[in-house]
Formats: sequence, structure tokens, C-alpha cells
Amino acid sequence: MAALTFPDVAWLPLLPLLVITGTTLLVLVADLFAEGPDYDALGWLGLIGLLLAVLTAVPLWNQSGTTLGGTLVLDRYGLFFTILFCVGSGLTVLLSMNYLETTDIRCGDYYTLILFSTIGMVLMATSLDLIVIFLGLEVMSVAAYALAGIWRTQVRSNEAALKYFILGAFASGFLLLGIALVFGATGETLLPRIGEVAAKGSAEQRLLLSVGAALLLVGFGFKVAAAPFHSWAPDVYEGAPTAVTAFMAAGIKAAAFAAFVRVFVDSLGPLAGDWRGALWFLAVLTMTVGNVSALVQRNIKRLLAYSSIAHAGYLLVGVVVGGESGSAALLFYLVVYTLMTLGAFGVVIALGRRGQPHEDLDDWAGVGLRSPFLGLAMTVFMLSLAGVPPLAGFMGKFYLFSAALEAGYVWLTVIAVVNSLVSVYYYVGVLVKMYMAEGGAEVETAAARPYLFATLVAALAGTLLLGLFPTPWFELARRSVESLAS
Repeated sequence: MAALTFPDVAWLPLLPLLVITGTTLLVLVADLFAEGPDYDALGWLGLIGLLLAVLTAVPLWNQSGTTLGGTLVLDRYGLFFTILFCVGSGLTVLLSMNYLETTDIRCGDYYTLILFSTIGMVLMATSLDLIVIFLGLEVMSVAAYALAGIWRTQVRSNEAALKYFILGAFASGFLLLGIALVFGATGETLLPRIGEVAAKGSAEQRLLLSVGAALLLVGFGFKVAAAPFHSWAPDVYEGAPTAVTAFMAAGIKAAAFAAFVRVFVDSLGPLAGDWRGALWFLAVLTMTVGNVSALVQRNIKRLLAYSSIAHAGYLLVGVVVGGESGSAALLFYLVVYTLMTLGAFGVVIALGRRGQPHEDLDDWAGVGLRSPFLGLAMTVFMLSLAGVPPLAGFMGKFYLFSAALEAGYVWLTVIAVVNSLVSVYYYVGVLVKMYMAEGGAEVETAAARPYLFATLVAALAGTLLLGLFPTPWFELARRSVESLAS
């Protein structure tokens, strides 16, 4: 009987992941001894770990290599997303500290679940193997299912978790079946070798590979909330705790796109003629459904949910374009989108009070006049989401639409621009309520929720910085994509 052999382990590519994993286990153990106010200490522990992960990732920027039999890779693309995930999760932890106290969700496993979900995100972004990507996706998703239902005393939170779990399991089945067909066509789960078969395989192999790619598209389409796989998003976003909604809208979408680009643009690029047309249609449908549905929403969380769907459509434009320009624009836009979305949901949290979430648009009447800072912050986030210059959202759309136009996708660009103009109506509608209507909810001072307001300041600064000085950040995205193709 042959002896079992294990692949050699190079620890350097695993360093940021190991830091996050160690922090997660530390928070998990510390939770056993935490009570009451000590839960904030768990949050700070998680923040320190995420900061350490960023500090270990930055020096590796010019390093490269693989480990665990080529299933995990150290490259700038993976590091770019690792840093983005850590920043997004860190901001989520920071805005959650005051939110958990307000909502009486005083359980330390909240922070543990966010960190576990971050581990899954990093695995998805740094993996070169379909099985490991699937494992990362499940680690991320299972933690997100639990987070959606963590407000155990609220029926709508329980309902959101159940809907998310059932539909998520259904989508995972499509993804796993797609992986099985890809393996059947190529005999491989490693992305580089799948790419070789896609480029040089027989007609039968390419046909089976295309069918597998179609099923993978369904699985990833669910995770990014692309139409027609988006039906879960509005209900789950509305029912989940608002801090969790922000985390799902920003981090989980970014992780799904990170794997999306690795699988489709990099590995299945030779089959682009088979899937690009379907993705073109998916992008148009997603941005149109999201924007049109958002026009009639009266609940701010449902409005932002449909906004998130529309932005998934814009991001799909980058996948359709592919290549260095499209992928770099997509990466830059994901950074911008993360800051805008976390900031907008942060303002939603700031308006809520104990037992009064104030999520109806009528509750926002006059808020801009009673709280100038919240009014300014929401104005910047809404206008940036709408793509108004000189904010970061405008630059993100400029890079995406320019890449599409240069690649010859004229009609796709026109449809995207028209959709962006449509979105201005409901984004500005929020601002009209805030500044031109009377009544509404009272707002607590910044001193009452210092962590939340610190998060808003960080998101606001990032949105302005990336809008006014986009070039160096876009260059980082471009260099990340270069390592993907090397």
C-alpha cells in the first residue's frame, strides 16, 4: 500500500490568512470569559487582528508564489482583496460596537462570525482551485447565514436567515454541479490547468466545460445578487441587522467578484465567446431591475438593497470587458463601492434608536437640518452612489464605462449610463426628504455613538479621497490585475 504524501507547505503565502484565523480563534476563546461591556473588547481584539493582517500583507506586495500543491497563491491580486476585506470587516466591526448595544444583540459570537466570514473571503480571493474556492465560499456564507439571524428576538431577522440559507444552499448546489462538470471535462480543479484545456482541448471537452461554466455563472450570480438571481437580497437586507446588511452588501459581494474574475476572466478566458454574451445580458438585466425597482421603495434598507443589485450590474460590465482595463476598473470600483455602501448603512444605523430603527423614508424628514454631519455624510454617499463628480462613485463608473467603450461595447455603455441617470432620482429623493421635509426622527449626538461616527468619518474621507485623487489607487488595481495574468 502506497504511503500518503502531503504537499510541501510554504508559509509566506498563508501569512495574512493565518493572522486572521489566529485572531478568530482568539476572539472565540475570549468570548467564553466576556460579559456585558467586555463585548467591546472582543471587537477591539478583532480590529487589532485585522490591522495586523493588513500589516503582514503590505510587505508581501512584490512577492509571489504558491503553496499547498498550487491551490493557494501569493500574488498582488489576492493581496489587494485581502487588504480590502480586512478594511471592510474592520469598518463593520467598528460600526457594530455601538449598534449591538442599541439593539441588545450582546453576543460575542457576532465578532467571531464576521472574522470567520472574512477567512472565507480571503480563501476565495487567493485560491487557484475550484474546490478551495467552494470551501471558502461556504465558510463565508455559513457565517453570513448565522449573522443574518443573530438578532434572535426579531422575527424578521430569523426570517432573513432562513431565506438566505435556503436560497444560498440552492445556489451552492448549482456551483458544485458546475465544478463537477468542469472536472469531468478537464480532469482538473486547478484553474491554470483548466485554462489550458479551455484553450487547447477537444470540441467535446470545450462543450462540457461551457455547460459547467454556465452553472458556475448561476452560483456566482446568486452571491453577487445579479438578476434574475437577486430575489433574496431585498428581504434579507431588510430583515438582517443593519450592520450585518452593510457587511453582506459590501464584503460578500466583493469576495464573490474576486472569485468571479479569477474563474471566468483568467481561467475560462479562452471560452469567453461562449459566456460573454450571457454575461452581457445579465449585466443589463441586473442594473435595470435594480434601478427600476428602487424607484418605488419607501424603506431605506430595501432601497439600498436594490441599489446594491444595480451596482452588481455595473460591476458585471467589468467582467464582460475583461482584460487588464476591465478588471482593473472592476477592482477600483469595488473599493469605492465598499466605502460608499458601508457609509450609507452607517448613516441608517445612526438614525435608528433603541426599538425604533427609523427605516421608513418619512423618518428621514428634516434629518439633514437637525444633524448637519449626518446630512453631509448621507449627501456624499448618495451622490457618490449616483455617480456625481467629483466623488469616488463617479470615477469608478468613469473607469468602468470607459473600459467598456474602448472594448467596443457601445450599447452596453449607453445602457449603463442611462441606468446611472435613472438612479439619480431615488438617491436625490433621499436628500430631498432630509432637507426639504419637516418632522422625522430625532438623532443622537456623535458623543453617544463614537465608534459609529468614527466609521462614518473614515468612509467619508475614503469616498472623497478616491474621487479627488483616483489615479494612484487605480494604478494599484491595475498592477494587481497584472499579477493575475502573469
